[in-house]
Amino acid sequence: MQRLEIAPPHDHPMLVGRGLEPPRPQGPVALFYDPAVEPLARRLAAAAKAEVVRAVPGGEASKRIEVYERLLRELARAGLPRDTEVWAVGGGTVTDLAGFVAASYLRGVAWRAWPTTTLAMVDASVGGKTGVNLPEGKNLVGAFHPPCGVYAELETLETLPRPIFREGLVEAFKHGLLAGDGALLAPWDLTPAHPGLEDYLARAVAVKIAVVERDFKESGERMKLNLGHTLAHALEAASNHALGHGHAVAWGMLFAALLGRELGGEDLTAPIERLLRWTGAPSPPRADWEELAPFIERDKKNRSSGLRWVVPYAPGEVRVQAVPEEALATAFAAWSERASGYAG
Repeated sequence: MQRLEIAPPHDHPMLVGRGLEPPRPQGPVALFYDPAVEPLARRLAAAAKAEVVRAVPGGEASKRIEVYERLLRELARAGLPRDTEVWAVGGGTVTDLAGFVAASYLRGVAWRAWPTTTLAMVDASVGGKTGVNLPEGKNLVGAFHPPCGVYAELETLETLPRPIFREGLVEAFKHGLLAGDGALLAPWDLTPAHPGLEDYLARAVAVKIAVVERDFKESGERMKLNLGHTLAHALEAASNHALGHGHAVAWGMLFAALLGRELGGEDLTAPIERLLRWTGAPSPPRADWEELAPFIERDKKNRSSGLRWVVPYAPGEVRVQAVPEEALATAFAAWSERASGYAG
């Protein structure tokens, strides 16, 4: 087991390993879980003597205002007090949603995350971002509300289909690009049973923790963690979320790499194209720039002065900047050509 510590003022531990024991809660527990990991959820609910236990199906369809309201009302009907802990057991959908419930119930109660997918372990459960989607775009409503603990139980990864396991590692690969860490850029041998998986995931998480500690509210450096996400969120919306988040981010990173090359950076497209093939990514939705633009313009990095892009120039050299329209057009044309000729 590896224990990583998030520094004050948002200090909490993150444990990565097998056979993790649940902590003793400080008050009543409401547990929300993905039915795919019900055995773990039931074990945790029994250990915590949870007063509310509710299944929340995985997938973006659950990250809606209506579901968020329903869970809040569950807590209210149960009369849960201010020292309640919300426990989220599942993938990124469940941790995002349950964390936002915790952020807003009684103006904020404690919560703990039990991420059960590779994507949630290396990204969604780390950094205190919580929220839900709107029809107009992804993660447009939410709050920064860090958990009081994150418990990445690696045994749950053995329940994942191999494509889902690999797709989640896209975010770890992204952390490798940000940090210039070659080990994170080579996930090719990893499986749920691989002896190096614990070290790999902890290494990826450590990159994100270091960035979050320096910029919790995403006012500067933390924006770099959105590498690939500006186009990714637009692709997810354009496909009505048929394109999974990890695959969308991989396609978004390919666009970002083409943009970086157009602006004078290294050509980083080869390892990203290998990542697309390794994860079995499907082709992105066929959409022109005008169709994607409304979603891109709602990106969270947007400012009154215009949209800023996360551009990789080399491993370990990533900038957040405005980009000329000509460069965007050239990179998108190159990206569209590669996407149309893609054979996963």
